[in-house]
Amino acid sequence: MFQTFDATTSPDQGPPRLKALRAWMATQSLDGFLVPRADKHQGEYVAPCDERLAWLTGFTGSAGFACVLETVAGVFIDGRYRLQVRDQTADVFTPVPWPDIKLADWLRENASAGQKIGFDPWLHTVKEIEQTIAALDGTGISLVPTTNGVDAIWTDRPPPPKGAAWAHDLKYSGESSNAKRARIGALVAKSGCDAAVLTLPDSICWLLNIRGADIPRTPVVQAFAVIDAAGKVALFSDPSKFAGLGPDPNIDQRDWADFEPFLKAMSGTILVDAASLPYAAMAALEHSSVITKRGQDPCSLPKACKNAVELQGARDAHLKDAVAFVEFLTWFDAQDPSALTEIDLVQSLERHRRELANIHDVSFETISGSGPNGAIVHYRVTQDTNRALDRDSLLLLDSGAQYPNGTTDITRVLPLGQPSEWMKTVFTAVLRGMIAVSMLRFPKGLAGQHIDAFARAPLWEKGLDFDHGTGHGVGSFLSVHEGPQRISRIADVPFQTGMIVSNEPGYYKAGSFGIRIENLIAVTEAPPLENSDDRPMLSFETLTLVPIDRRLVVAADLSPAEQKWLNAYHARVRDSLKGKLSSKARMWLDQATQPI
Repeated sequence: MFQTFDATTSPDQGPPRLKALRAWMATQSLDGFLVPRADKHQGEYVAPCDERLAWLTGFTGSAGFACVLETVAGVFIDGRYRLQVRDQTADVFTPVPWPDIKLADWLRENASAGQKIGFDPWLHTVKEIEQTIAALDGTGISLVPTTNGVDAIWTDRPPPPKGAAWAHDLKYSGESSNAKRARIGALVAKSGCDAAVLTLPDSICWLLNIRGADIPRTPVVQAFAVIDAAGKVALFSDPSKFAGLGPDPNIDQRDWADFEPFLKAMSGTILVDAASLPYAAMAALEHSSVITKRGQDPCSLPKACKNAVELQGARDAHLKDAVAFVEFLTWFDAQDPSALTEIDLVQSLERHRRELANIHDVSFETISGSGPNGAIVHYRVTQDTNRALDRDSLLLLDSGAQYPNGTTDITRVLPLGQPSEWMKTVFTAVLRGMIAVSMLRFPKGLAGQHIDAFARAPLWEKGLDFDHGTGHGVGSFLSVHEGPQRISRIADVPFQTGMIVSNEPGYYKAGSFGIRIENLIAVTEAPPLENSDDRPMLSFETLTLVPIDRRLVVAADLSPAEQKWLNAYHARVRDSLKGKLSSKARMWLDQATQPI
């Protein structure tokens, strides 16, 4: 199994570790210390050696941070994790709704003038620290760069990852690394800069056409890099990881320890992304020979806009994944749900993907939430939380896989026994929001913030909503959560053709059930219409090819256009998969995709 079900943290570990951290703070003359979820690369997923927040607090969510003061320790979490944090942390930690309450606001309430809050400058971005310092202006509270207090007390901390990097074949990437480096170098020059600093592993892996095994579920190798305007790259990592790739005269491989001195020795105008650059790296650049120019990571948008080869790879990966998923659904419908547990479903789905789709890995820990566990947005089932499937309720199953030609992410809700009519009504509202986004035609230049409301409107009609974004970007055999594109109220990056994004509205009733329906969609040029003014328009191509459970749909709540979309989608699913399934699965699919 790629996925395990061990509980990696326990609330009872928190109090003694918190006490030890406070003792360390006293030795450093600090009144507080920040503990982020992120590592020095600002990745959502981190290596075991970087799971500092989870080690200290017990909270294992993929976003958040802690601020430890002498008498209070806040754990800052967004709407996805407000149930989870209560289950995973001891009462010595106080959950703080973030970003509703920002760190500076919380410090104003809980710290005093003259107090010093320490932070590891390699684990926090320039933007993050500068914004907090500005917000604390006039309070007398200061942020102080220091060594890492968690590392000082974490005596059995795992070693850094040392997995070998490998080449990502041109048949999957669609563009050589030489061509990418020339293209990015030209963008650096166009911005008026001599070089750019890259600290995001997925950007570096995309640029160099390599993949790695440093992060669970995400095939990246951890590194920093500097690319100059001529496309030459200085690469900073553990050189042993790249031994199997061979030399490249335009890539200068160096050790981790060389990065900071390299920055201190640079000259000219250097492009930096303040939203991802470590504060310590900016400090190393702040000398008389360098002018820093702030902008976006130059690989970010090119990486997000998949080329024709990557898009076809995504289609092929989703087709292969759909075959395994439909075979799994066929198996599930033949079982007695009351005899199954949440873990049974995770294991069965992974087994089908391994045997029928030959996956490289799962793209994240599968969310298998029965009844009330489905209301925990990023629920991870463990041996401790595993439960028999509920009766007369819903099962939320959110999963994905990594293939060399693409990354998948799909959520489906399955009926357990006889769900209530209210559950079906809400499911249909969520479905209507997903369909609304799927059917959109919209002018070029619009961003996710202009589209987010379409997914929520059917829920708003019923006084309901959900506390996460509607969609995230997805990489090409890279991170399942990729920027800068997304669908949310604050997403301001305009959509461009080739971007892949999830479409996943939901609804969560704490202690009762959860609903989320997710397809991946690709941004495409919208086909022309008769009698239009030929204004450039975009639309979405649905990549995911798995039926939506019709047993949960209240057909009368769908408009004719929504019914037409759902029936057409199911016809496409049936036509795409029927020749690739077992006889049992073909029979199941024929029934599951009948028109409404």
